[in-house]
Amino acid sequence: MSRRVVSGEIPAGELWLKPGQVAARAGVAVSTLHYYEQFGLITSRRTAGNRREYRRDTLRLVAFIRASQTLGIPLARIKAALDDLPHDRPPTRRDWAHLAGTWRADLDRRIDALVALRDNLAGCIGCGCLSLTACPYTNPGDVLGHDGPGPRRLPRLD
Repeated sequence: MSRRVVSGEIPAGELWLKPGQVAARAGVAVSTLHYYEQFGLITSRRTAGNRREYRRDTLRLVAFIRASQTLGIPLARIKAALDDLPHDRPPTRRDWAHLAGTWRADLDRRIDALVALRDNLAGCIGCGCLSLTACPYTNPGDVLGHDGPGPRRLPRLD
């Protein structure tokens, strides 16, 4: 039985993948897919036998989610970005380029913060000064400690 493929289209039977297939291809556990779905990052459909199936383009979404998590981006921020992608069809190259453009400033800010942390880590952990009580340079008398625990001058990234 041959499959008819028209102009680069994926055969209809291969558009939908079982959770185990997506998990194996994406390098995640099936429970991770269920978690992402529960969080609203990906969607599935149910078969007549009430089994989940994921659209093939879910593989790209999972790759994006995993790469973003590796960079420390919170799932809520990832979800907000994915919410801007179309849900009725697989995202196009243009859709992904738009998403990348909207994230550029945030990623640049994160890079700048990481470079500053790297460059200042040995001398002063973001000042507040965590457990130091008297930084003679930028926190004399631990004035920043009155604002609460933790570093006070490191920007929040989430």
